[in-house]
Amino acid sequence: MKISELDLPEGVAEVLAEEGITELYPPQAKAAPLAIDGRNLMLAIPTASGKSLIAYLAALKHVLERGGKVLYIVPLRALATEKYEDLKKFEKLGVKVDMSSGDLDSPDPQLENFDIIVATSEKADSLLRHQSNWLSHISLVVADEVHLLHDPGRGPTLEVTLAKFRKFNPELQIIALSATIKNSKEVADWLNAEHVSSTWRPTPLKEGVFLDGTVYFTDNSKRPIPKEKDVIWGLVKDSILEGGQCLVFVNTRKSTETLATKLAPLMKEVMPEGAVEGADRIIEDQGEPTTVGKRLSACVKRGVAFHNAGLSNEQRRFVETNFKKGTIKCIVATPTLAAGINLPARRVVIRDVHRYENGGNVSIPVLEIKQMCGRAGRPRYDPYGEAILLAREEEEKFFLMDNYLLSEPEEIYSKLGSEPVLRSHVLATIATGTASSRDSLMDFMNSTFFAHQTTMVGLEDATDNVLEFLEKEGMIRTEEHRIQATFFGRRVSDLYIDPLTAVKLRDALREFRPGSSYFGLLHAVCSSPDMMTMYLKRSDYEWVEQVLVTREEDLLLKPPEDLDQYEFYLAELKTACSLDDWVQEMEEDELLKKFGLGPGDLRNKVEVGEWLVYSMRELANIFNKDAYPVLTELMIRIRYGVRPDLLDLVRLRGVGRARARSLHNHGVRGVEALRDIDLTRLARIPKIGDSLAKNLKEQVTSGKLARKGETPAESVVVEVSREIKAEGPKDRKQKSLLDF
Repeated sequence: MKISELDLPEGVAEVLAEEGITELYPPQAKAAPLAIDGRNLMLAIPTASGKSLIAYLAALKHVLERGGKVLYIVPLRALATEKYEDLKKFEKLGVKVDMSSGDLDSPDPQLENFDIIVATSEKADSLLRHQSNWLSHISLVVADEVHLLHDPGRGPTLEVTLAKFRKFNPELQIIALSATIKNSKEVADWLNAEHVSSTWRPTPLKEGVFLDGTVYFTDNSKRPIPKEKDVIWGLVKDSILEGGQCLVFVNTRKSTETLATKLAPLMKEVMPEGAVEGADRIIEDQGEPTTVGKRLSACVKRGVAFHNAGLSNEQRRFVETNFKKGTIKCIVATPTLAAGINLPARRVVIRDVHRYENGGNVSIPVLEIKQMCGRAGRPRYDPYGEAILLAREEEEKFFLMDNYLLSEPEEIYSKLGSEPVLRSHVLATIATGTASSRDSLMDFMNSTFFAHQTTMVGLEDATDNVLEFLEKEGMIRTEEHRIQATFFGRRVSDLYIDPLTAVKLRDALREFRPGSSYFGLLHAVCSSPDMMTMYLKRSDYEWVEQVLVTREEDLLLKPPEDLDQYEFYLAELKTACSLDDWVQEMEEDELLKKFGLGPGDLRNKVEVGEWLVYSMRELANIFNKDAYPVLTELMIRIRYGVRPDLLDLVRLRGVGRARARSLHNHGVRGVEALRDIDLTRLARIPKIGDSLAKNLKEQVTSGKLARKGETPAESVVVEVSREIKAEGPKDRKQKSLLDF
């Protein structure tokens, strides 16, 4: 079917033609008329088969012809950026597009001015909690990657969000997009949607198992691979020499670095060194060189890279961009990449089908293996795609073939039924008035995918336990069967933190006294379920217990009497020490080595810590105003990773912790000193240089910095608070696929 045959708004077909899209693939041809006609739709087709286009067509129909408004929900920020850039191409038709993935403590009223809003599931949930008025104008909700309903971290949020939208507006159109899953019809039934499922792909995919120099494909064909000492290098080299690119999936972050470093010197056989421009830029993270950055840069210069959640955002973007350009020929990655942005390759090699989880090795689900396989074959670039698993012996070859390549992906199941997951969603449902009694709450719960799949019996018990917890902790109150959120409860819901986190922060605030150390507040934040605590290695016990002995008086939450909980307490203390070292300006590389972190891990800890300190500061308005100024300064110090004496300097654009300390050590102690220093002398200070020196001079003479009489903290607190709200807690909960 041609695009021009569809009942589309004027100009849409022309914009698509400019992108080279004039015809629909068979599954698209079946789904597009249903979507454009306003029908609910569950579309389950393989990766790279054009799911998003169907949603785009429906969105444009709503906006340009029906005067509607569209919310496009995605699981990851990287996907939000991708969809936003796609939809921006239609702005020439008068469509206004915006992206919102942060600002979880605001109703975002400016979004009312846009027609299509791309948002993460957490952001969409937050908007519902803040009862943004413009949500009533939404006529279409798109749920991308809806198979992630089974993900313990993000699934329940997406599930509750969809259930709330359906309750608020039964006439709303919902389009759910998914990879091929066994029970997509069950999801369609829950959404009262038309079901379109297909295994058709625009680029043929051959799946096989490699053993002893030969790939054995599921279609009974074989392919010999020239022998090399390293099996994976043989598969990578063979594909690159044929003009393809490779993705190699392994099960740990360390393995990505080890394997990429091993492949790097071999890449000279297939491409010249130094083909990637700007590789030196990724050595530094926030102005400080790191060992991880150096290793990545050395690999990238030779055309290979590693990719995992331990990299900084800038490092990941650099790798992804250059892979899309073709200057990086091979990426060694954890499965995060398979669940993330559109980054296909000619050949996908899957080395590991097991991973370490809950104290032992467990099999990776077929669904995740199929998602990795689905990255093989770039539409319009590759004539085919190959996904290859590795076997060491004949028996393993048959096992991999039968249990993975020839098996269907598993059914997905709701993860909403546990009390920890329900805490936040039950409170939000009450705080927003979606439910005002136990009966109306159970009625809402009955509309979820969990209730659709099972029965309400277990869900009712878990919900009742949560209600009891929320009432006991003062977040809700019941009067004559009517349930209402207290001011505390509403604030916790707005702040988008776990109610148990709020209890920990409240209890710590009640113990805080003027003059107390900030370390107790830092530890309280790290003891909350919203902060992913660090693993406690055997070698950590001695030094962490020593910290406990020396700083016990500073701690607001005392050690537990239960010995089973003591180890968790020490892990929380270790996590607090990492943030304390950060704000005490320990060199980043030293900090990463001490705690076994990657730059991305540190960024995550810093961003979540900053958000939780901001949340604690907000709760201080209720429980202990004496803690407010201490939390204000701590919030800023966590953002920049500095001691208090650098707060004045880090306000400057282009000045992070390393440059601020260099300026301070060379006599430039603040903004006033910058105004007086000679430009040439300023440029000679280490880490500054001519360009930044000139920029800093312009900043201090522009009149936009601190007003006279303000302290450094006062001059940045408003700006930083606004930015923290605007950014929100970034990917706070890493679970399942996204935990690598």
